[in-house]
Amino acid sequence: MANIVWHTKFQILLDLTMDDLDHPELPDLWETIYRTDRYYGQRGVPVHQRDLQCGGVCRDAGVEAWMHLRLRANGRREAVHERREDEARHTVPMSDEHKAYQERILRAAEEGGFHSDSEVRTRVGRSWIQTDTLVEGADGRRIGWEVQLSSVGSDGLRGVRARAAKAEKNGITPAWHTDRADYAQRHDTHWTRSNNLPAYVIAKTGDLRVISGFRKLDFWRCDVHAVHPCPHGVRRCSKAHATPTPKDVLFDDLVRQTAAGTIVPIQFRTATKLHRFWVTNADQERYNDLLSDATQLPPVREDNTAPARASRNRPTCRPDLSATPLPQSTPPAAQDAAPLSLLPAQPAAPAIEAEGDPAFRSTAPSEADHSQQPGLEGRAGLLDRLIELQQAADNEYRKLQQLNGNEERERQRLVWFEAASEVQAAVTQFARSKCLNRYEVEKELRGIVRGTEEPSDM
Repeated sequence: MANIVWHTKFQILLDLTMDDLDHPELPDLWETIYRTDRYYGQRGVPVHQRDLQCGGVCRDAGVEAWMHLRLRANGRREAVHERREDEARHTVPMSDEHKAYQERILRAAEEGGFHSDSEVRTRVGRSWIQTDTLVEGADGRRIGWEVQLSSVGSDGLRGVRARAAKAEKNGITPAWHTDRADYAQRHDTHWTRSNNLPAYVIAKTGDLRVISGFRKLDFWRCDVHAVHPCPHGVRRCSKAHATPTPKDVLFDDLVRQTAAGTIVPIQFRTATKLHRFWVTNADQERYNDLLSDATQLPPVREDNTAPARASRNRPTCRPDLSATPLPQSTPPAAQDAAPLSLLPAQPAAPAIEAEGDPAFRSTAPSEADHSQQPGLEGRAGLLDRLIELQQAADNEYRKLQQLNGNEERERQRLVWFEAASEVQAAVTQFARSKCLNRYEVEKELRGIVRGTEEPSDM
C-alpha cells in the first residue's frame, strides 16, 4: 500500500492522506476517481488498465507499479499494488540485529526440541497473519515472536495491540521483543526487552539476558508484618495480595520455556492500570486462586465481648484466683513458679468461661468432679482438644492440595474452612479463659502440632 498515487491520464499526483488529494482546485476529485475505479473493477477491467500507478517509492525507482483503490470501513483510503513484489519494495529492509534475533530464536527452539520457522504467513479468513518467527510448542501451543528494534511513529505503535489481538484470536500467543525502553514500558501486549546490542553479539551462543518483561509474584498477607503497602489504600486489610517484582531471565530459556508452557503470559490489574508480562505457570495458578478469593480463611466467630483488635504485647491482666482455687496441698513455691510455656502439658484447672463452650464439654470436668480429680488433669484435656482440632484442620488442607478438579477443590475448601473456623474459635476461647495473648497461643499450638508427629506425648 502507498499514500501517493500517479494518475496516468490526468498526469497528477494524488496524496491519499489529504481530503482534497492535494488538489483543492478540483472539487470532488476523490469521489470521481474512486467511483471510476470501482466501476472498472465491477466490469472486470485489469488493474494495469485503470490509469493508477504508485507515485512514491516505485516511481522514484523507475518502476511502473499499477494500483487500485480501496476504502476501509473506518473511512481510511488505501491504494493497493497489483503485484506483491511491488508492495515489498515499500517494506523497510530488515536490520542485521533483527536477523540475528530471528536466528537465535530458531536455534534456541531447536535445542529445546521444538519446531520453528521465520516469516510465517498464517491464513485467517480472507487475510493473513505474518509472524517474524513462529515456534510450535508443546500441547499445540504456538508462540509468535515479533522483534521490534526500529523506530516507528505513533500510528505504527497503535497497530501493535491490533496485531497482537488478531494473533491471540487465531491461537498464536504474541511475544514482542525489543531493545527500546519506551516500547517495553507499554502494556498493549507482552513486551520483553534486552540491552541494545550489535548483531554479532546477539548471534553469539553466550548468555543473552532479558532485563524487562519477566516478573516473579510475591504473595503476602496484609497484616502488621507486611513489607508492602496495602494496594487498597487502607492501613491493613488482613487479605492476601500479590506483588510483581522484576526478575532477569536468559533469552534462550525464555524461548524454550514459553514453548513448553512453564513461562506463560499474564494480565495483572492494579487500581489504575492493566499490566502485561510473563510469569511462571506456578505463579499464574496461585494468582488465579487469589483472584477467586477462595483461599481466604473465614472470619473468626467471636462473641460480643471479644476485644475489637488483638494485641501482640504480653498480657497485663491476672486471673481471678477466687474463681479457680488451688488445692490446699499445692506448695507455695509451685504457685509462684512461672510456667515455661503458654500451653503446658499439665496446666492448671479450667476457667469458668471455658465450661460453657460446647467444644470443651466432653473434656472439661464438672463442678462435682473438682473434689475428686486434680485441677491439672482438666486443663490437659483442653490442650488435647486444641491439638485435635488443629490436626483435623491441617489434614483437610493437605487433602485440598492433592485435588486437581475445580469442583472437588471448591467442596474441599468448604470443609477446610469449617475445620479452620472451629480451631480459631477454640483458640480464642482458650486464650480468653486463661487471660493469655491469643496470637502467641495460636503460634505455639501450630508449633506443637506441626513440629512433632505425636503431639499427645508432649
